[in-house]
Amino acid sequence: MPTKALDFTSALYLGLEHSSASLPAWKQFTLGKPAALESPPGAEEVAQDLAELQDCESATLGPSTLHLFLDLFEVLARRNISVFMDSETYPVARRGVERAAARRVPVKLFPHHSAQALRVAVATLCGRRRSPVVVTDGVCPRCNRVAPLNEYLDVARNGRGWLVVDDTQALGILGERPGLASPYGWHGGGSSRWLSIQGPELLLVSSLAKGFGAPIAALAGNQMLVDGFVKESSTHAHCSPPSIPAIAAAASALEINRQFGDLLRLRLLSRVRRLRRGLATVGLRAASPGLFPVQNFGLPTGTEPIALHTELLRRGIATMSQQLPGARRARLTVLLNARHTPEDIDQLVDELAGLLQPPQAQSYAQAEVEGFA
Repeated sequence: MPTKALDFTSALYLGLEHSSASLPAWKQFTLGKPAALESPPGAEEVAQDLAELQDCESATLGPSTLHLFLDLFEVLARRNISVFMDSETYPVARRGVERAAARRVPVKLFPHHSAQALRVAVATLCGRRRSPVVVTDGVCPRCNRVAPLNEYLDVARNGRGWLVVDDTQALGILGERPGLASPYGWHGGGSSRWLSIQGPELLLVSSLAKGFGAPIAALAGNQMLVDGFVKESSTHAHCSPPSIPAIAAAASALEINRQFGDLLRLRLLSRVRRLRRGLATVGLRAASPGLFPVQNFGLPTGTEPIALHTELLRRGIATMSQQLPGARRARLTVLLNARHTPEDIDQLVDELAGLLQPPQAQSYAQAEVEGFA
């Protein structure tokens, strides 16, 4: 039995928790007014730091990615656009696209990560009168692959449009100059940094609630576009901005990232590799490629995912087991963070080995797939 409760369901990938004792004291939680009247203390500094981290000219903060996506697509819908959305785009961005569709903006889904299908769709449906807005996740949370953003950006640029990326999963984890020694890259600036792309057509919408552990979101991109968004944003004018403690948590996370972020990412990488190696030895092969901290493993035929999940919980281990629609087999999902120890990983592997008793182990070489693309 595990000696302590183990949680493998948290997306706080770098392990940043921001206790009240770790943050500066605050006299009030909110100013009681929208950001259009007065920006909360520290908000502009955090936004500028995020813009620099993501290699963008400017950024603005919002309470959540949902607020930002709803406003962004309402603003974009006032232009002559058509929206082309990757079919596996995360639901939060979809809510924004639905808002554009309600404004009678044409919306077309294209097959997941198919730049060629996107090109054909834009050439066929967009024409010269409408600018394409391409929508995708930077890292797909289902397949763990980085989208072909460089090709998507080319399509948007050639059509005098924009590429809108939900970079929530990648921010804080992926960064510039990835290689064999550090497949995540360096500094945690997100998927556009990982792919070395930039341009005035690129808009990044990211929550800091995962990699950086702060309940706050940001829109980053071209200075003119961000300024225009701020002027037209309903949230900016009518809703409360991010709270003062949330802004302080974001500032603290960015400072920790500057000082220790690369060490935390290397630690996280070692935990992911240890998990993949361990589960491979007991016969569980990774169901998705790469070393992103959301790891999926196919379960043996006949395994009941809910029963497995329940038994692991009884033993003090929280994971996610699910049967995806249309999938042949159930899969086990494990979320890792930099606070997990090697012993935590080994406890999970040992418990699964006893519960599943797989008929034949696979080699680590068969399960390990470097990179994300």
